[in-house]
Amino acid sequence: MTPLVVAIFLLVYLGMILGGLPFLKVDRTGIALLGAIAMISLDAISLEDAVKSVHLPTMILLFSLMVLSAQMRMGGFYDWITTKVANLPLSPPGLLAALTLAVATLSAIFSNDIVCFACAPVLIKACQERRLDPTPFLLALACASNIGSAATLIGNPQNMLIGQTLQLSFSGYLGEAIVPVTLGLCATWALIAWQTRGKWFQADVPNIVINQESLRSSDASDRWQTAKGLAVVCALLVSFLFTAVPREQLTLTAAGILLMSRRLHSRMMLGLVDWQLLVLFVGLFIVNHALQSTGVAELVVTKLSSVGIDLLQNHALFGAALVLSNVISNVPAVMLLLPFAEQTSNGPMLALVSTFAGNLFVVGSIANIIVVDAAARQGIQIGWRRHARTGIPVTLISLGILGAQMA
Repeated sequence: MTPLVVAIFLLVYLGMILGGLPFLKVDRTGIALLGAIAMISLDAISLEDAVKSVHLPTMILLFSLMVLSAQMRMGGFYDWITTKVANLPLSPPGLLAALTLAVATLSAIFSNDIVCFACAPVLIKACQERRLDPTPFLLALACASNIGSAATLIGNPQNMLIGQTLQLSFSGYLGEAIVPVTLGLCATWALIAWQTRGKWFQADVPNIVINQESLRSSDASDRWQTAKGLAVVCALLVSFLFTAVPREQLTLTAAGILLMSRRLHSRMMLGLVDWQLLVLFVGLFIVNHALQSTGVAELVVTKLSSVGIDLLQNHALFGAALVLSNVISNVPAVMLLLPFAEQTSNGPMLALVSTFAGNLFVVGSIANIIVVDAAARQGIQIGWRRHARTGIPVTLISLGILGAQMA
C-alpha cells in the first residue's frame, strides 16, 4: 500500500506544480480533492481518520474571515477606500506610497487575495483618469498585498494555518513580523519608484486634473454595512490582542452576527466565500496525513539530515519554504513543511518566508495572478518578465531583511 500512497501523493503535488494534469480538466483544487478521494477509496486512510486529519480550527477561521470579507465587499468598502486613496492630491511617488500603505494595512486584516480582486479594477480606472501608467501601481498592489498580509496571523491562508496549528500568539507574532514587513514595504516603494522615475505618465497623453465624479465607484458604497463590518473587525482585533479566547471561536461568532442581516441575503454573502480554497485545504490535509501515516516522510527527513539538510533547523526550513512556495505555491508548501516547525521561531519564520516568496514570480501567489488578470482585462499587459523585474528584487530584499533579523 505504501508505494501506492506515495504515487498518489507525488501525482497530487505534480498537479500543484503544473496547476493541472494532462488530459484532465482539473485545477489545483480538483487535483487535491481527487487525491483525497483516491486515498479514502483505496483504504490508504479510513474515513474517520480522514475527517480527523482536517484541522477544524483552521477551516473555521478561514471560512469566518471569508464571510467578513464578503460583508466588506458587498458594502463597497474596498472600492471606497481605493477611490479615496486615488483622489489624494499627491505626486505619483507620494500616491504610490499611500497605495502601498493602504493595501498592506487592508491585507493584514483581510485576505490579500480579496483585497487585490476588489481593488485592482478601481485602481486601473483611477490611474487612467489621472493619465498615470497603471503598471507600477498594479505591481505595488500585488507586492504590498503579499508583504502586508504577512504582518498578522489572519492576513493570508498559510498564516492562518500556521497560527492555528502551532497556537501562536496573535500579538507575539505581530511583534516579530512588524519590522521585516515594514522595512519590506519601504523597500518595495523605493524600488518601484526608482524603476518608474520619469515614466509615471502614459506616453503621449498629457496629465489632466482628476475628475472626481468619474472616479466614484460604479457600485454605491453602503455606509451602514461598511460601518457594521468595520465595527466587527475592530472588536475582533481587540479580542485577538487582549483575550485568550480561541480565534476560530471569535471569528465564527462574528460571521454569525454579520449573516444576521435584514438587507444582505445570506445566499449572496456565502456566494462570495472561496469554497474552492476550503476544498483545497481539506484535500491536502487528507493527502498529507495519508503519507505521514506510512512513515515515508520521516525516512526522507532522516536521509536529508544525513547529507546536511536538517529541516528542523531554521536555515534549512527557510530555504525549503522559499523554493517550495514558488514551485507548488505557498499554501501547499506550508502544509508540507509545517510538521517540521518544532522550534519556537520556526512558525513565524515559515509564515514570513512563504509569504514574502510569493512576490518572486507571477505564479508564486494568487494575488499576483489576480492583479495580472485584472490588468489584462483592461488591455494592460504585465508579462512575467515585467513582473520579475520588480518581483525578484522585492523578494530578495525582503528575505534579506528577514534573514538579517534572524541572524
